[in-house]
Amino acid sequence: MISEMIVVEGKDDTTAVRRAIGADTIETGGSAIGEDVLRRIELAQARRGVIVLTDPDSPGERIRKIVTERVPGCKHAFLTKDEARGRRGIGVEHASDEAIRRALESVRSPEGDSGELGEIEWNDLLDSGLIVIASSARRRERMGELLGIGYANGKQFYKRCLMFRITRLEFLAALEQLEQEGL
Repeated sequence: MISEMIVVEGKDDTTAVRRAIGADTIETGGSAIGEDVLRRIELAQARRGVIVLTDPDSPGERIRKIVTERVPGCKHAFLTKDEARGRRGIGVEHASDEAIRRALESVRSPEGDSGELGEIEWNDLLDSGLIVIASSARRRERMGELLGIGYANGKQFYKRCLMFRITRLEFLAALEQLEQEGL
């Protein structure tokens, strides 16, 4: 069982997480996170640690950003859009138990050293076709999956690479996989 509290968006997400791994959750109640919820997340971070697992969509990213800015040091777990796709939309509640477990086993932390060969630079994204070109969004989506940091626009992708201290070796290995897949 996971010792950290898992931040999710709603009751159906809690049901899915408990079914998959039996962990404790804090529900944000959607993207309009109240002050009381943020205080509970701060307390949970101080006492047990926090993992943010939100839907891979705009409201989920908004929640992730709010929590990250307010509560430093939270870990992050990401589902791909395909893993979270259901008949009525995209959400953690639609993900399989295996997908939820995989996301939580691949948790990313903003702590740690920058790794071998230094940090990723903005030019690395440009040189790798992850920004500017027509296929950039699809390439970033797949790179986010390979690196375990989820999909983001170019600027946010770069910030995530830095925040989660993606090493140059990790980046290059994912890029090689991307190229092998023909993306």
